Amino acid sequence: MVSTLTYQEAVKQVRKQVEASRTSFRAGMAVLPRERREAMYALYGFCRMVDDIADDSPSPEKASHDLMQWKARITGLFRGIPTDAITTALLPAVARYNLIEKDFRDIIEGMEMDARSIVAPDFATLDLYCDRVASAVGRISIRIFGAPSFAGEKVAHHLGRAFQLTNILRDLAEDAARNRLYLPRELLEKHGIMELSPQDVLKSPHLPDVCRDLAALAKDHFDQADTYMEKCPSETIRPARIMSAYYGAIFSLLLDSGWKNLGKRVSLPAWRKVLLLLKGLYL
Repeated sequence: MVSTLTYQEAVKQVRKQVEASRTSFRAGMAVLPRERREAMYALYGFCRMVDDIADDSPSPEKASHDLMQWKARITGLFRGIPTDAITTALLPAVARYNLIEKDFRDIIEGMEMDARSIVAPDFATLDLYCDRVASAVGRISIRIFGAPSFAGEKVAHHLGRAFQLTNILRDLAEDAARNRLYLPRELLEKHGIMELSPQDVLKSPHLPDVCRDLAALAKDHFDQADTYMEKCPSETIRPARIMSAYYGAIFSLLLDSGWKNLGKRVSLPAWRKVLLLLKGLYL
């Protein structure tokens, strides 16, 4: 069914979703001009919706069904037929920022991987997962920011992977409760962890060694992203810098924690988030 919402009504709905969230990307959105900010609200709404389907569906079959419906909605969006608030809010951005349908479909396919419960993937599968659920979001975001250059694409590639690996290293206990384990099989075996069930891996005394090795890969992606951000016009890359600073701070806290108390989720105090935003405004 074609959406009967006006653009402004749709944007109001997705804006409320962002404002009610605790997303780390909110600060990056805040520095954008209105049209670009509204496009990012809509993108966030889409990502939140499909992520919730992957995480909260009562069965993999239900998740698969609902994600297939979102693929149909994205097909409609790129043919000029929005069907809900999110696709209505996204519609002007598709042409205005030359967005690419495959990036949206990649995100949904990443959520399909989540819905099937990933456990100790090999490096190639982990990298594909990070590309779909994070770097694809970055590719869309870079276009909305106004930096769809070669350097901008590289920023999306590396920051997406850096962010997702940081999430993986922060959410080990939460993921294990959903029978998910994103730590790569090669690193687990390197450190003598052969029993690959999520809860058993988390009990291993060698878990911190695995996490430090994966953190080294994340650090390389952060460094590569910094290199390519220097090649982008500062005004177009400011949101990415703010988000990178936020995730970089979380990453540093994880390294300091040494993965010794998985029951305590690493987070930033409110004052530090404000400080990072203020600093980002002058980048």
